[in-house]
Amino acid sequence: MSSGTPQQAKKKGFKMPHTFVILIVIILIATVLTWVIPSGEYARIEDPISGRKIVDATSFAYVDNVRVSPIQLPMLIINAFSANADLITLILLSGAAIHMLTATGALQALVASIVRRFSGKVSVFIPLLMLVFALICTTQGVNTFIAFAPITVMLALSLGLDSIVGVGIILLGGAIGFSTGTLNVSTTLVAQKIAELPNYSGIGFRWVCFAVYYVITCFLLVRYAKKVQKNPELSPMYDLDKNSQFKNASMDEFGTLDTRKILCILALVIALVAIVYGCINLDWDFAEQSGIFLVLSIAVGILGGFEANKICVEFLNGAKKMLGAAFIIMFARAIGSVLSAGMITDTIVHAMAVVLTGLPAALLGVGMLIANTLINVVLTSGSGQAAAVMPIMIPLSDLLGVTRQTCILSFNFGDGFCNYILPTSTALMGILGAADVPYDRWMRFMWKVFLVWLAVGAVLVVIAQLINYGPM
Repeated sequence: MSSGTPQQAKKKGFKMPHTFVILIVIILIATVLTWVIPSGEYARIEDPISGRKIVDATSFAYVDNVRVSPIQLPMLIINAFSANADLITLILLSGAAIHMLTATGALQALVASIVRRFSGKVSVFIPLLMLVFALICTTQGVNTFIAFAPITVMLALSLGLDSIVGVGIILLGGAIGFSTGTLNVSTTLVAQKIAELPNYSGIGFRWVCFAVYYVITCFLLVRYAKKVQKNPELSPMYDLDKNSQFKNASMDEFGTLDTRKILCILALVIALVAIVYGCINLDWDFAEQSGIFLVLSIAVGILGGFEANKICVEFLNGAKKMLGAAFIIMFARAIGSVLSAGMITDTIVHAMAVVLTGLPAALLGVGMLIANTLINVVLTSGSGQAAAVMPIMIPLSDLLGVTRQTCILSFNFGDGFCNYILPTSTALMGILGAADVPYDRWMRFMWKVFLVWLAVGAVLVVIAQLINYGPM
């Protein structure tokens, strides 16, 4: 009888559901909300400045309720998959390319050389890599770097850190670059066009915000990394990292960089440079990036000395590893599809605007930050949120004496930073899926960082109000 007690206690212990379960539950909650929240919509008009369809802030009206039936859910989920086929293709092909590099041993040999150089220099290694991702993400979305996740995780594990540090280098670094809005076309520029502000005006203060967030976030991740390095059992990923596919049993197994491996690494560098250049200068989207990874897979196989059949086998093995990440994105995007199908997205945005009108002017910027954070739960597209929210927020800020630049800053922070805690974020879920980091393990680390981010954002928005951040 006593022998059964520990087993019973173990059975009663809470076990975090699988990521798919969490997302399906959220989809069901969104479905219920379409039966509870009344349907409504804003009229969309063409903005003469940007040419985009934007919201007429005075046009909100309730419409006949459109309730989403559970019977509709399978097709909404499938349609979400189809609508994101280009992103899912990118994930599968990038996984194939990175696996091909791993199969040649090139990545392992590169990791070994880096570890020998940076072992014991975590305080230098992490901030440098974070800065690279932060600077690139001033113009790009973080989902550009889904394929990089296995590389940074491999590096982190080799330095005695954990998978959370590996994905954190990308996610936290990228979050700083994207969310501070220094040069972001899809958020800052769209919002400034709607607000009738000069393109990229107010950039000086946004670079100050970039620097503040970078210093604070580096400190948080380095402190966590050192804690895990000193005591690995403190990591939420401790049990999973012991058997991680990105972790080798011994450094001796990494090998050395011979000519073939160096050529494979050079092919990777050329591919990544091409992707960054193409995205920034040639308006490349996911399709072009997928094409680069397809070519990279074949090129690495040939450079690595593989026969044709071997290239095919390893290509498929790599793509298979990314199927989980692909399906996570499908379920995550279906949440927004449900809310849109029920026509309650605009209703939620309108309710936020009504609440904001009741705040004192001194707290309006902070209120806008919180409102945009909440709106981003249901409207995760940066450009989409700018188009939906800015026509409402700009007149509101004019009415209550907050500068339009402060309004846009609040939007940038609210739209950006919560993407790294939301299971509806394709950047977050794609990178976590590619690195085999469960969402609940990530959140054990990330919730504290997010609260710090929110507090820092509130302070910076208040400062922006106090200095009359402009123009306008």
